Amino acid sequence: MSDIVDQINQAHRQVGSRDVSGEEARTVLLRRAYDADIDDVWDACTTAERIQRWFLPVTGDLRLGGRYQLQGNAGGEILQCEPPRLLRVSWVMGDAPGFSEVAVRLTEEDERTVLELEHVAVVPPGMWDQFGPGAVGVGWDLALLGFGRYLAGDFPGPEQAAAFAESDEVRAGMIRSSEAWGEAYAASGAPEAVVTAAVAATTGFYVPPREA
Repeated sequence: MSDIVDQINQAHRQVGSRDVSGEEARTVLLRRAYDADIDDVWDACTTAERIQRWFLPVTGDLRLGGRYQLQGNAGGEILQCEPPRLLRVSWVMGDAPGFSEVAVRLTEEDERTVLELEHVAVVPPGMWDQFGPGAVGVGWDLALLGFGRYLAGDFPGPEQAAAFAESDEVRAGMIRSSEAWGEAYAASGAPEAVVTAAVAATTGFYVPPREA
């Protein structure tokens, strides 16, 4: 078993829903533990210079009430900031309408830091019906895997990142992540046939067959 697959298996996942202003919002929750001090984990999650090392370059006013933009990805407003335990932001892709928020919660546990990430969004029915929670869940798994490697001083540089992302180890990790989100989806009460189709669609999106 690869190290990446092992880390995927160690994480906790949960899928649910909640009412947001009369609309059904879907929730995906991912929890992982890191061998790092809570203050260091908080700083790595909230400092622009460090965020770009493990995730993406970010610009904006990184303080409560300020706005941020991740390069080529989401942007939004910083809604809550309670160092070193809670960060909540709106999470908007371009001009996409609808509610979408991400919360990161940190707790100390046995000299480790537990990071819990929850993404809550009103998702277009067609997208959820096709992909289920894995559509965003696999992406968050990859982000937190990269975060762990960065904290451990083992994150690949820009010149190695592309090759690493296409490696057999990462592809195996994405397949396992898709399956794991399917298991969490099933645990939430989704029918078996729906889960099977969603896992197949998510895996096909993230891990397409290599060209011959």
